[in-house]
Amino acid sequence: MTLLLPRADGTTRPYEPREAPSQVVSGGGSPLTSRTVFSAAHVVADPYADVSPDSPAAVDWDATLAFRRHLWAQGLGVAEAMDTAQRGMGLDWKGAAELITRSAAEAKSVGGAIACGAGTDQLTAAAPDLLTVRSAYEEQLTLVESSGAQVILMASRALAATAKSPDDYLETYGHLLRQASEPVILHWLGPMFDPALTGYWGSEDLDAATDTFLEVIAAHPDKVDGIKISLLDPKREIALRRRLPDGVRCYTGDDFNYPELIAGDEQGFSHALLGIFDPLAPLAAQAVRRLDTGDREAFRACLDPTVALSRHLFQPPTRFYKTGVVFLAWLAGHQNHFTMVGGLQSARSLPHLSHAYELADELGLFPDPLLAESRMKSLLNVYGVQQ
Repeated sequence: MTLLLPRADGTTRPYEPREAPSQVVSGGGSPLTSRTVFSAAHVVADPYADVSPDSPAAVDWDATLAFRRHLWAQGLGVAEAMDTAQRGMGLDWKGAAELITRSAAEAKSVGGAIACGAGTDQLTAAAPDLLTVRSAYEEQLTLVESSGAQVILMASRALAATAKSPDDYLETYGHLLRQASEPVILHWLGPMFDPALTGYWGSEDLDAATDTFLEVIAAHPDKVDGIKISLLDPKREIALRRRLPDGVRCYTGDDFNYPELIAGDEQGFSHALLGIFDPLAPLAAQAVRRLDTGDREAFRACLDPTVALSRHLFQPPTRFYKTGVVFLAWLAGHQNHFTMVGGLQSARSLPHLSHAYELADELGLFPDPLLAESRMKSLLNVYGVQQ
């Protein structure tokens, strides 16, 4: 059937959904070899919970863990309790701690790779001093390590608000890295993802901030597995990865330019830790397996067409990309509702969601296109778009 999809100018246009899914070749969960790839994963809300946007998150744990098994089944690692899981945007520290514990146990049971975010979001008010920030980090670092997961040291809103100079970052991160029992992933999340992180590493001048970031790594290269950089600036990421000490990986978090960054150049490449790989998991795994064979052209041919969808989902305000990610999970049949913790399903417009559906359908992302079409039609009806 033809769907009438609303456009941003207030009109509608006809769209003919595909009837059969594309033939994505599954690797059966076999490990990827040429790149280390993590997908940041969303959480599935409990739609029956009687909560308000200000309530603690009510999570459907069965559906949430089932989605992680889906990611592991593609051969991807899971980056847990990151901003894709609405960390700090509906999911508080208590909920994140339970998510980390449950997901790490699930990873152990299926042999899946997992890395979990450790931050300071138990501090709901401004921290009085750096010692308080450091203590909050230590609490979360201990929990992640005790779960058996790799640690991702997340950028901290509390540190951004409390630090007075680059030296405060050097002191805080130096202490935490000395505390870590295994190498961690350092996470630089740009203000487009979280405005509260403006001026991270002690400066709004990105060149100066980069120098401080690299100084932290250079002082503790044995405690840094890699860096996850999310600045949506491919030239800056490439320049930064070329300055990393030997053995320290760069994990791209650039949801606009990931194919070229993962493919790399004659001087190196980026691994991946991406929110867009949540909806793209089967295609992402297929692409990297082509790269595993040395076929860069096939890798790009598989992944390049997905960029339009990713750029759409991550368009400003970028921090609301999670709405599109969960929307596509619902259309793909990974959950039976389009409800989000904190009520964030309302954060994107119907024209935005309609175009996301169209782009995803054209890519063949939906295992059951007829189910996706039916669910899209039901959403259009709720909004009063007559078919």
